[in-house]
Amino acid sequence: MLYVNPIDRERVFARLESEGVVKNFEYRLRRKDGSEIVVLENSRAVYDDNGEIVAHEGTITDITERKQAETRVFEEKERAQVTLQSIGDGVITTDAEGCIDYINPVAQELIGWEIRSARGKPICEVMTIINQNTRAAVDNPVTRCLSEGRVIALAENSVLINREGSEIPIQDSAAPIRDRIGNIVGSVMVFHDVSKESRLFRQLSYQASHDALTGLINRSEFENCLVSSLDSAHSNPDHSHALLYLDLDQFKVVNDTFGHIAGDELLRQIAELVKANIRSTDIVARLGGDEFGILLERCTEERAVEVAEAIRGAIEAHRFTWQESFTAARCSIGIVMVTQESPDVASIMSSADVACYSAKDMGRNQIHLYQDSDASLRHEEMKWVSRITSAVEENRLELFYQPIIAIGKNSANSRGHYELLLRMRDENGKIVNPDQFIPAAERYNLMSTLDRWVIHEALSQLADRNPEAKTAHFTLAINLSGTSLSEDRFLDFVVEELQKQKLPEGAICFEITETAAISNLSRVIHFMQALKKLGCKFSLDDFGSGLSSFTYLKNLPVDYLKIDGQFIRNVAEDSVDESMVKAINEVGRAMGIETIAERVETKEVLDKLSELGIEYAQGYYIARPTSVQTFEPWADQGVSSLLA
Repeated sequence: MLYVNPIDRERVFARLESEGVVKNFEYRLRRKDGSEIVVLENSRAVYDDNGEIVAHEGTITDITERKQAETRVFEEKERAQVTLQSIGDGVITTDAEGCIDYINPVAQELIGWEIRSARGKPICEVMTIINQNTRAAVDNPVTRCLSEGRVIALAENSVLINREGSEIPIQDSAAPIRDRIGNIVGSVMVFHDVSKESRLFRQLSYQASHDALTGLINRSEFENCLVSSLDSAHSNPDHSHALLYLDLDQFKVVNDTFGHIAGDELLRQIAELVKANIRSTDIVARLGGDEFGILLERCTEERAVEVAEAIRGAIEAHRFTWQESFTAARCSIGIVMVTQESPDVASIMSSADVACYSAKDMGRNQIHLYQDSDASLRHEEMKWVSRITSAVEENRLELFYQPIIAIGKNSANSRGHYELLLRMRDENGKIVNPDQFIPAAERYNLMSTLDRWVIHEALSQLADRNPEAKTAHFTLAINLSGTSLSEDRFLDFVVEELQKQKLPEGAICFEITETAAISNLSRVIHFMQALKKLGCKFSLDDFGSGLSSFTYLKNLPVDYLKIDGQFIRNVAEDSVDESMVKAINEVGRAMGIETIAERVETKEVLDKLSELGIEYAQGYYIARPTSVQTFEPWADQGVSSLLA
């Protein structure tokens, strides 16, 4: 064998001459076949009688495999070190006693400790974790994983208090490190900052429970509060509460005279007037439109009447000024007591609604305490039932359509998309707006009849019927009610109508509100899956009006998300609305679902939506609903001017 590096031979002999021995000296040798090995030499000098070195003896051990193993271990350790230094999560390792032996840069930044200062300290001294809601200290997961020998994750709402005292929401898990025989020799904890996620979740939670215009809680949250009050009344006969149902009188006049912006401002001012006349412990909500709900807890009937009258008087005395003009506002208030005899929330809300109708019937600008006899007001709604039935039989229903256009990068898409809207003509041929007859139809289970009529007319008279095309040239969007989706035979009816017409794929898109979808989730999923096999598309309407949408979306096979108009209306000026629209669009894009913005009423809003990457838009700025008597499916006619 030959020395790979001749200097190694000189070093061996030099050490023998100077020390007489060579211990654990490593060097490389080249074999006869040309391969190289690493050896470990231990030898000693052999002397003659005169003390001269005449030879040396010892052992040479081939340690090539060991050196290769050491190199691999070093490289793996180096890779691990580089990885830990580079990843976006904080990583801390400890020994079996929970004392720190490593902290990566991200962890150092989050906890505010450098590794030199923290090494050897118990992790509980370096990391303080509390529950965000209770402010109570939380056991460090490292301590638990070492004692329990399993992976431990932090509970939600955990907050890290770093060395500077700053609070950082984190997600965290800790796992034990074991040796070859299974003994715990340490732990590793991985955690990351979830501040952005927490902020977004709080925004989504707030949007799900609050009215964007007034900042008051919304109807859903108000009903949750009413449930708690009802439980209190049921469990304690001495506890009574009052529900005030407030409806502005002739609010439409304000909108028509001064515009919707003025109407919005009036609603905000009314909210402040109501809050100024109730206790801080009472609850006020915007139920929708120009309707407000006030829950007076621990309140007698007499006190409820006094508060209602105070609110009514304050609103009547309020002078609403808008651009050098002014008007007076008035309201009608219905009162219903929440007692041990109250059956459920739905009945309470219905009674309050009836009491408010009674106040309006008394001449408006009145308050009215609910009486059992008020139920006769329902007979007025029953008249609508008769009128709707007659309209169906006498063919006085009519369809309008409103275009949905492609925008932004998607504007080159020339395929037409139109939402069909139902209208009714009265006995004199005048158009009856849907907000006049749809509520009665929903309350008295006539929506299925109306939905069937719309589907039959749309499929047989308006849909793309090109039998040679595999894909439709335009899509008709049809709204479906929750009532229809709950009906057992409704799916069979739709399937039968589709099979009769043999429409190309994509000719029909059914729009389902998130409320209807979530209320009938399993049935809706089955409904969607069955009709998608027949080429239908689906749009989830009013998306974003409830937080639950994000939870259930992954289970719904939808093609479009129709972003709720409350986020679209002010998206060009309101950063929160912009963030919501952007978040919804990103969720849709991640799931391969296209987004549609409804209630687009200005060019500024349309431009902002294009900038955010929304694919489609619909609203008065683009086109107002028009009778299908003039329906001529177009592609991009008239659209280029809007997008210019």
